[in-house]
Amino acid sequence: MKSLFKVTLLATTMALALGATQAMAADAAKATDSTAAAPAATAPATTNAQFKNDDEQAAYALGASLGRYMDNSLKEQEKLGIKLDKDQLIAGVQDAFANKSKLSDADIEKTLQTFEAKVKASAQQKMEADAKANEAAGEKFRADFAKEKGVKKTDTGLLYLVEKPGTGAAPKDSDTVVVNYKGSLPDGTVFDDSYKRGEPLSFRLDGVIPGWTEGLKHIKKGGKIKLVIPPAQAYGASGVPGIPANSTLVFEVELLDIKPAPKADAKDATQPASPAAAAKSE
Repeated sequence: MKSLFKVTLLATTMALALGATQAMAADAAKATDSTAAAPAATAPATTNAQFKNDDEQAAYALGASLGRYMDNSLKEQEKLGIKLDKDQLIAGVQDAFANKSKLSDADIEKTLQTFEAKVKASAQQKMEADAKANEAAGEKFRADFAKEKGVKKTDTGLLYLVEKPGTGAAPKDSDTVVVNYKGSLPDGTVFDDSYKRGEPLSFRLDGVIPGWTEGLKHIKKGGKIKLVIPPAQAYGASGVPGIPANSTLVFEVELLDIKPAPKADAKDATQPASPAAAAKSE
């Protein structure tokens, strides 16, 4: 977490706004260079009738952006059990503009340092509580799934249900597999879906999470399998964006093809760490 007192919200908002404007200008320039037949760039939006000129409208836009940013920040803090007084926040902004702050610069820095420590502690507590809850929910889900007809469990704790075995040989670690799949959490939240993207995914089997590497060896080309992967065979206590810590993962996988690695293919080839990462790399 960045220090709350090193950069003011206003400065951050203005920087973001200016950066976005520059990026848009750069994109427009690239478009002009890449094709001579491209239509001319559209003129900037005219000033809203509620404002006297473009500068007045821009000032309001920056203020609106700042207000939205602060409002979202307050909502995120409320999730951690920290509720700040919105009126006092607005009063602080107004007093700063009027150069009538009730706190000295030293007081502001000290207060924000204390507040930052409080936010970090609350975030850590929530993360630990969520991880514990995810672990318990995952254990119950796996126990229930294990009772379903046809489900098998391996020594690593991986649970799988072969819906269609496929034909031919099972994939090896060094093979590249082509799959369609959907990944979800025990509560049904979908975090990845190649079907919705409209294209299958290819990756080397030993370059993904252990649950996948082990699980896909239970089917052959044309097969379909449901994998229920415990945290230790997925992302463990750390988690990744979209997948909370200690999450049990549920995958429905269709093995479309298996491509054996060339004999000269070195084992140290860089591979994505997960199906989701592989999708982003293509």
